[in-house]
Order: sequence, then structure tokens, then C-alpha cells
Amino acid sequence: MRHIIVLNSKGGCGKSTIATNLAAYYATQDKKVAIVDYDPQASSLDWVDRRPASRPAVIAVNGAAEGMKHLPRNSEVVIVDAPARVQGKELTDLVRHSDTIIVPILPSSIDIQAAGRFITELKQVGKVERKQAKVAVIANRVRMNTLIFDELDEYLDKLRVPYVAAFREAQNYIRAYTRGLGVCELPEYLAWPDWEEWEPLLKWLKSKRSQP
Repeated sequence: MRHIIVLNSKGGCGKSTIATNLAAYYATQDKKVAIVDYDPQASSLDWVDRRPASRPAVIAVNGAAEGMKHLPRNSEVVIVDAPARVQGKELTDLVRHSDTIIVPILPSSIDIQAAGRFITELKQVGKVERKQAKVAVIANRVRMNTLIFDELDEYLDKLRVPYVAAFREAQNYIRAYTRGLGVCELPEYLAWPDWEEWEPLLKWLKSKRSQP
């Protein structure tokens, strides 16, 4: 059973968007997928409720209310949508249940500063420090060819953490969410630019570098 957690203490960085799109991708790969939503806003649970019965199933677990107690034992891939403002013992507890950690970061000065502090704390968590959980960062909701994206891109390049993808700000993510889908399930003519942006992250997740 593989556990992938989407994690950042900064709110509003698109954790639920990344989590639901990962869940949709693995479900379309014939994996038994569960998504555990620890966020009180329950965006991932709402997404599962919207998911059509005709699409590959994703099981929803309310992590905020029950943790992972009701996680199906036959799950092959578990996607964890972490809450904002997580730190200290709560951070350690969440990381304990993860093999792979994805940290989405927005292109803003506030988010860049917050990411630096969070990555420093994350690296000090025992499981990460012992390399028993692998971490990668992604730039999220970016507008290419802007000064603030250039600043974020340069910053992430200098981190001693794999910087594996950059996702544009696109209406396709809203279109997909409202229909309970991932962008990988949208028509090619509409979503091919997003598919291309996801390829580096999916390639990293398939590699040994992403797993302990």
C-alpha cells in the first residue's frame, strides 16, 4: 500500500486540487485508490461525492473525523489531503503515515517565505531525516513568463529537495473538480497542456527516487 501525502502548512496552495487529481490518475490506472481528507473544508470529500459512478472509483475517508481507521485494507494507493497550519506533533503524525510527500507552493513572496520555513521543519521530522519518506516540491497555479514565477522557479531550483513540476493556473482544474474528475479525464483537445505539465511529476512518482 503506497501512501502519498500532499502537504504544506500554508493554506490556499492547492493541496486538494493536487490530491484529487492524483487520486483520479491512479484510479484510471486500475489501482484501488482511497483519498483521506484531513482538511476541515472537506474539499476532497466533496469531490468524491461529485464523482460519476461511470468513472473508476475512489474511496473517501474522513481523516479529520476518524483518521485512517476506516481505510480499506485492499487500497493500493492512498492519497492524503493534509490540513493547513500543520506543525509539530501533528506534522510528525501525518508524515509517519507517508512514503512520499508532495509540497505545492504558490508564486507569491508570502508563500515562498512560508515554504522555506516549512521545508526546514519538514526536513527535521524523523522519518524524512532518515530518508524513510521522500519529499518533492511543485510550483502550483503559476503564470508563466511573470517575474514572480521566475522568483519562485529560481528559489525552488536552489532547494535541496527535488523540484519536479510546475502547474499553470487553468480553468480546467475547476472544470474537473466540479464534475468529480481529474484533468487526466478531460478531453485531450481541452486538457493536453495540463497533461504535459503532469508528466514530470508522474514520472518522478513512478521512479525509485520517490519511494523509501
